[in-house]
Amino acid sequence: MSLRFEEIDWQPTPIGEISLRRRRHPVSGDDVYEVKLGDEFLMSSLFTTGEIALTELALAKLPDTELDVAVGGLGLGYTAQAALEDPRVRSLTVIDALAEVIDWHQRHLVPLGAQLTSDARCRLVHGDFFALAADPRGLDPREPGRRFHAILLDVDHSPRQVLHPRHAALYQPAGLRALAEHLHPGGVFALWSNDPPDEQFASVLTDVFAQAAAHVVDFDNPLQGGTSTNTVYVAGTAPATP
Repeated sequence: MSLRFEEIDWQPTPIGEISLRRRRHPVSGDDVYEVKLGDEFLMSSLFTTGEIALTELALAKLPDTELDVAVGGLGLGYTAQAALEDPRVRSLTVIDALAEVIDWHQRHLVPLGAQLTSDARCRLVHGDFFALAADPRGLDPREPGRRFHAILLDVDHSPRQVLHPRHAALYQPAGLRALAEHLHPGGVFALWSNDPPDEQFASVLTDVFAQAAAHVVDFDNPLQGGTSTNTVYVAGTAPATP
């Protein structure tokens, strides 16, 4: 049986002190993994429905063919693992700005670390997703100009609640147009948000992409009681012309 509470790792980073903690759930007895940035909770293995839905809603829009997928934000790995569970995915590139988070997976300190790092389709990349998205050379430093069938983003709390001020540019028309250039025709961009649907941001997506929709994802919240929600935005580029 694990300890009731344990701080597994703590590291200073360019955006603040980040820590990985494990505690035992008082009712189920399961281990719950949590990531904090300073005093702020970033993620918990207790709440993964939204992260998984991010992948499933995006990939559901794509045809039955081999897919190349990019994920911005590794976190505890649930978005990435959901992609690997889709047999169509032939490659997965996961970009995270924090080498410390990648290290947790490589050292198998988090529940999905061994699965992600042992899957030959998956590559963990230390890099700034937001800078790469704005760069015409693309998201994969190893292969400039590479395009993806799906780009999934789970970093900021929402388009309005960003972890760093420089992230905000991505959610503007110019930033989204630059990101869309890294998608194949008919490709999909999907974004996780902790806020309710934002009509203004949805309108920006509709202006940039051929189609866009906001999906409300419900999940049980045992800490607060009742149900909580996330929002997943899914936007698609126009398919190739015959």
